[in-house]
Amino acid sequence: MKRHKYQLVLTTCPDTEAAERVAQALVTERLAACVNILPIAKSIYLWKGKVESATEQLLIIKSMARAFRSIQKRILELHPYELPEVIAVPIADGLPDYLAWIRNPDKT
Repeated sequence: MKRHKYQLVLTTCPDTEAAERVAQALVTERLAACVNILPIAKSIYLWKGKVESATEQLLIIKSMARAFRSIQKRILELHPYELPEVIAVPIADGLPDYLAWIRNPDKT
């Protein structure tokens, strides 16, 4: 099975402050090339045996796959949730110049 070099990491935050704190840290620390913050995601989920709902902000984190553990660690350090979503989705293909930018965003 082919190991992908690039990934999207998804997480949700309860508000703009938390979303921006996570996004700023990941980009500033060079763990991600870019983080998109999509406002107003309505989440309906099971939590501790009950159906819950929340308005959240979705973060789409673009990074190298090798950075996943470090990204996960920073999200756990910065995130207000007891159990934050941290899911990596491999990028199978993409515009070569865009993927090169993800690999080295300082060299644009």
